[in-house]
Amino acid sequence: MIGAVPLRARGAVTVILASIVGMLAFTWPLIVGGGTLLEHNASAPLLLALVVALVLIVSLVALGEGGVDSKALAMLGLLAAVGAVLRPLSAGSAGIELVFLFLFFGGRVFGAGFGFALGSVTIFVSALLTGGFGPWLPYQMLAASWIGLGAGLLPRRLRGWLECAMLASYAAICGFVYGQLLNLSFWPFTLGLDTELSLVAGAPILENLHRFAIYSLATSLGWDLLRAIVLCALVAALGPLVLSSLRRTARRAVWGSGDNRLSVEKEKFGADQ
Repeated sequence: MIGAVPLRARGAVTVILASIVGMLAFTWPLIVGGGTLLEHNASAPLLLALVVALVLIVSLVALGEGGVDSKALAMLGLLAAVGAVLRPLSAGSAGIELVFLFLFFGGRVFGAGFGFALGSVTIFVSALLTGGFGPWLPYQMLAASWIGLGAGLLPRRLRGWLECAMLASYAAICGFVYGQLLNLSFWPFTLGLDTELSLVAGAPILENLHRFAIYSLATSLGWDLLRAIVLCALVAALGPLVLSSLRRTARRAVWGSGDNRLSVEKEKFGADQ
């Protein structure tokens, strides 16, 4: 496995803890029952600081375990910059989000830890370029980190058209799930308490999830499906070229520690046979 930020024991524990905190950030209204828009907006800066801190911790842990070097950081910065530049080209129009495109490729080639860091860094840099700071930003960063993480956790042995089909299918799922996660981040706070689709404080979680599902179907289903279709098509079309280019770059750079260098040489040997 070529991995700029490999998930060894401490790194895996760090990512798991970060993901648990992230899921609590998305679901706490369902657990405690309600909240106000003012509370949501007030908590956003704290959540943003927490997300940034978690990404830094993941990167520092990988650095301490010998998984990150200057080449890996340079590639992280390059792919994040590419994703950030792609964002204004779509700007979420009709649900299309090109900013995620290289999260699939970067996570797939360089590993789950790299993908996790790449997701948050890409969204943060794109917010700097577009002025997209707001209470939604930390939730976008968390969701993007999970997209990159998942790409790195997909089965490693597949190559060729099977790999591209797998990655395209994953992109389609992520395109839909991302929209649902973002809906969940603001749904409890935006409708008030008096509509048929509002979160009901103290109601069973399944009842509130049913209300949320109806809300999503009524408001964002078309956007989410279009995002899924576009990402799936682009990953399928660009996958062979981009994956090959990134793997060639990784082999020439010889990423990370001795263990990674050995795995890279093995992959290179296998490719030459």
